[in-house]
Parts: sequence; structure tokens; C-alpha cells
Amino acid sequence: MEHPAITHMERTGFPPYSPKREEYGTDALGNEVLVGDEILVLEDDFYLVEELNPQSKEILEQLGATYKIAA
Repeated sequence: MEHPAITHMERTGFPPYSPKREEYGTDALGNEVLVGDEILVLEDDFYLVEELNPQSKEILEQLGATYKIAA
């Protein structure tokens, strides 16, 4: 098992609390999203992927959500 900070850094290229990362916004569930985070976008809403459980991801995918990197 790998530490979540290492997983996050490998995925985004930035440490989780890097001062270089800017805030992207707050997702539809109230989670803070930073530039470089993976999100699922559905119409006008977006969701921080790392806070979703597998069932939530699957439902959003079935509804037509697409994976993107917050930029």
C-alpha cells in the first residue's frame, strides 16, 4: 500500500499541498479542487475523482460524465 501523498504526486506531478498549485474551485459536493486534480465533468458540474467511491464514478460515467484534469 502506498501513501496517498505519493499516489497524488505521481498522478498530478505536484505534492498535495504545494504552494505552486492554484485553486480550481469547489466541486458539486463541496470538495476543494486544485489545478492538476482529476475531475469528472457532467454538464455544468464537476466532481473531484479522488473523493468519489467506485459506485459513484460508475454512475457518473453512465450518465455521460467525462474525465478531465482541472486546468
